[in-house]
Amino acid sequence: MNKIIMLGTGAGGTMDLYNTCFLIKNDSGNFLVDTGGSIEIRKRLNNLNISLSDINHIFISHAHTDHILGLIWMFKKIGVMAMHDEIKKDINVYCNDVVYTAINEVSNQVLPKKLVNLIHDNVNFHILENNEVVEINGIKYTFFDVRNKSVKLYGFKCVINNKTLTFLGDVTLNPELNNIVKDSDYVMHEAMCLESEENIFHAYEKQHSTVKHACDIMNNLNVKNLILFHTQENHGNDRKKLYEAEGKKYFNGNVIVPDDMEEIEV
Repeated sequence: MNKIIMLGTGAGGTMDLYNTCFLIKNDSGNFLVDTGGSIEIRKRLNNLNISLSDINHIFISHAHTDHILGLIWMFKKIGVMAMHDEIKKDINVYCNDVVYTAINEVSNQVLPKKLVNLIHDNVNFHILENNEVVEINGIKYTFFDVRNKSVKLYGFKCVINNKTLTFLGDVTLNPELNNIVKDSDYVMHEAMCLESEENIFHAYEKQHSTVKHACDIMNNLNVKNLILFHTQENHGNDRKKLYEAEGKKYFNGNVIVPDDMEEIEV
């Protein structure tokens, strides 16, 4: 069993959708990718009957609030659990050096020193290098710098069930990375809004994409399945229908616009 559970699918400012983060779950364990921006991450894991002690691997792609602040709320609980000997295995956090600095600075400012010390006793930080390969729950992940201009952001590529999965963080694909993405079976790419809404949300000036733009790029790179996330919430229950309809105009493969808590089998 290998599946992606989308804990959140929203952009940084959404309130009804949780910020984009997800689990890659298989028989060997749970790999958490980003954590959103609030204590909601703990609620969503709890709704899946997943304890924090069941997550031994966490990747934080970059140091924006909607990706790392959920981790601080997790750390608060992890520190208390460690105090009562409820953490049975070390927790591994993978990130680049900028993210590592941000996590430490925020933790030291907002958490009691006793909890911070317990966290460091139970959490192993792995500061990633570009193109570093790490095996997590039996899957080899190649982490790479997406070469974003405004923030140091890492994505990854892996093979699950003989299918390639590429995660690009929440920025538009840099053309310098086309060869990494080309012919992927699954690509996870942000889509901040519909093309008709670009003048409202200003996706391009924020180095984000519209659905049309993301689908055009991925279609030219012969991607088979495109998972769009980091979306707006202004269309309510029509979001999935509208985003998929625009995507199918420009992408020949399978367009997937998941809802929060939706599972995608890989």
